Amino acid sequence: MQTRSLTAEQHELYKRNILLTGVGVAGQEKLLNSGVLLVGAGGLGSPVAFYLAAAGVGRMGLIDADTVGLSNLQRQILHAVPDLGRPKVVSAGEKLHALNPDLILDLHQELFDVRTAADLVPNYDIVIDCTDNFHARYVINEACLKANKPFVYGGVLAWAGQMFTVLPGRGPCFRCIFRDDPPADAPSTSELGILGAVPGVIGVLQASEAIRYILGIGELLVGRMLIYDALSASFCEVALERDSECPSCGSMNCD
Repeated sequence: MQTRSLTAEQHELYKRNILLTGVGVAGQEKLLNSGVLLVGAGGLGSPVAFYLAAAGVGRMGLIDADTVGLSNLQRQILHAVPDLGRPKVVSAGEKLHALNPDLILDLHQELFDVRTAADLVPNYDIVIDCTDNFHARYVINEACLKANKPFVYGGVLAWAGQMFTVLPGRGPCFRCIFRDDPPADAPSTSELGILGAVPGVIGVLQASEAIRYILGIGELLVGRMLIYDALSASFCEVALERDSECPSCGSMNCD
């Protein structure tokens, strides 16, 4: 993709970003020329996509095989009642283009599996996990390790959420922390529910993480898990360590 420079209109649109220490015109143009892949266009994908589009990320890939259902609307703010039954990526694409017409969107209405991961992941600067299942996260992990791409994990359930970033060659990967699939009878949001604002909080934090990575500023959540408890309105942080016996990244050299 050809390198793009900010137009006069974009200078005005993003002037509050440009004023920030660590951004400026050069940083805003980094965002404009960056590409982010979102796996999932639901509860986490909605705030992530909205805020990345609003921040001026130039290219975004969305992959989701699902259609919009009524129970989604409680938390999946990219979609509305007129979108019921429509593909989520199509519904999401319309809202994002309305917000940022300059955004280049790659829409994929298909399952995210080993094949699609191998095709898509190498084409983006960073991958954001907006899924709701561990199998997809293991696929993201393997594809990102192979392509040397970072990914930002996010998980939500009931009143709580958590996130951390996998940066190949620096710190633990996803399988270091979650070695095996959860048991088949592990509770899910369909059984325990989910406060709609929780994926909103975690999604906004995921978007911020991706922006910091693209700009090369601040501290990423590498080797650190951030946990949010909506009932107590509190955050805590847990240190994470790389597992030298990890079947996914154990043979990699780490800084």
